[in-house]
Amino acid sequence: MAKGGEVEQKWLLVDATDKIVGRLSTRLATILMGKHRPTYTPHVDTGDYIVVINAEKVVYTGKKWDQKRYTWYTGYTGLRSVTAGRRRELQPELIIREAVRRMLPKNKLGRHMLKKLKIFAGTDHPHQAQQPELLEIET
Repeated sequence: MAKGGEVEQKWLLVDATDKIVGRLSTRLATILMGKHRPTYTPHVDTGDYIVVINAEKVVYTGKKWDQKRYTWYTGYTGLRSVTAGRRRELQPELIIREAVRRMLPKNKLGRHMLKKLKIFAGTDHPHQAQQPELLEIET
């Protein structure tokens, strides 16, 4: 059983170019939770930090760019909604962040895990000082 603060957390770099959103998100969620380690403990954050670059180049299969809709409640009557294609134009980071967020635990620990996910639309990121290791994700 791992204890809080004992687990060394690495920094990983993932290139999202031509990766399928769902398959990429499941792998990222697994690493954030720490399930890839033999010392996985459900009530302790044993996951690693992840830096995702090229978020605007992810791929959906089928017609999801036109048919998939993201909806949210603003406080006023009715729901706001936007297609996945429009979200890719405006905020491509949110496509991956929402997919991963829904795969994490729905509690304080899950919110803490999500803060360790850093997503950037382009190839530049401000986490060079942490020297992230390149992680190849096969989809």
